[in-house]
Amino acid sequence: MDPYDHDLERGMRNRRAILGDAWVDKSVANANAFNADFQNFITRYAWNDVWGRPGLDAKTRRIIVLAITCALGRWEEYELHLRAALTGGSGAGLGAGDHADTRLTPDEVKEVLMQAAIYAGVPAANTGVVIATRLLRELGHELPPLAATEAVHPGTGRSRRSHGSPALHYTLREPRSGAPAPYTFVLSHALGCDASLWDELANALAAQHRVICYDHRGHGDSDAPPGPYTMAALAQDAERLLAELQTGPVIWVGLSLGGMVGQELALRHPERLKALVIANSSSGLGHEGRSAWQQRIDAIEHGGLEAVADAAMQRWFSESFRQTQAATVARWRRRVVSTPVAGYLGASQAVMHMDSTARLPQIAVPTLVISGNQDQGTPLAMSQTIAQAVPNARLVVIDGAAHLSVLEQPGAFEAAVRDFIGGL
Repeated sequence: MDPYDHDLERGMRNRRAILGDAWVDKSVANANAFNADFQNFITRYAWNDVWGRPGLDAKTRRIIVLAITCALGRWEEYELHLRAALTGGSGAGLGAGDHADTRLTPDEVKEVLMQAAIYAGVPAANTGVVIATRLLRELGHELPPLAATEAVHPGTGRSRRSHGSPALHYTLREPRSGAPAPYTFVLSHALGCDASLWDELANALAAQHRVICYDHRGHGDSDAPPGPYTMAALAQDAERLLAELQTGPVIWVGLSLGGMVGQELALRHPERLKALVIANSSSGLGHEGRSAWQQRIDAIEHGGLEAVADAAMQRWFSESFRQTQAATVARWRRRVVSTPVAGYLGASQAVMHMDSTARLPQIAVPTLVISGNQDQGTPLAMSQTIAQAVPNARLVVIDGAAHLSVLEQPGAFEAAVRDFIGGL
């Protein structure tokens, strides 16, 4: 019979990988006639039979252990695993990707404790925070003072309103990495939407970059002065915001109305932009398109936004998305009908009279044009017109996306943006 005990050896390998050699050596050195059976037992069953299962990666198992030990108030075990999670154990050992970093960052530990506060109770999470704070300082992490009133939800950013009139509501996400931001992004939404259109993309970009999302005048929490609005006025709103925030040149990502504002900003204030992304947008509508917009405006003036909300959902989302994501479609319908009528009408008039096609060759910043292959509101031909007229512009067509492509195909949209900025 093979004298080599595979279960014990695998368990010891995993135990060292997670807790580190120093702690395991100390524990093994303290083995005696009373506790040796127990050490053998936990090494086999905890560290091989459970930690050795490939169904979850080791980092996820670390998170589970921290959450459970915090919830149960097993503070000695919690501190042991927290220390190991912050330092990474030995850095070798569990199945595929033996040398993968399984450490948790302080921010990841914070998220575990925030979750524990909801599901295990605030007192347990509070003790967990106290222990984690002590350990972080002991391990040399800088914890600069920060008042609770200054804490910001990382998923929504800091919410502010600009000075001047009309005042614009905006959110600001600083890079979660804590390092200086390579770029500042400004994300500009479609007609009838608001800054929350960008939540998923903004949070993804804010891992490394500074991200600003704002509500156009007449939308969301921004002022809604009476119309009509012009594209020049909307671009001037954006310029005032960038000047107030002292952003330096930004990467502008605009969808539909936001893409039109981006064109106008690039033409009037090119110094404000480092690069431009124009998604699901147009540079001009022609006589037929303006007539359709006038009919839409007339319908709103007579019947309010309910008169156009269902038709908007037909244009915004593909048929398959409307069938499978009915709750998302319903949410954005509610957003349309709750938009101030004056703001929707004012911006509609700006869209109706938009005409930048002849000036597009003057855009001098790197430009990406994004279209959805199922977009009825701004068909592919409109994006092709922009891409062909802007010098050296790139065109990306996203399959399976209608007008709000960033909602229907968020992964493809983000990939297109990241590939673009990778070449700047």
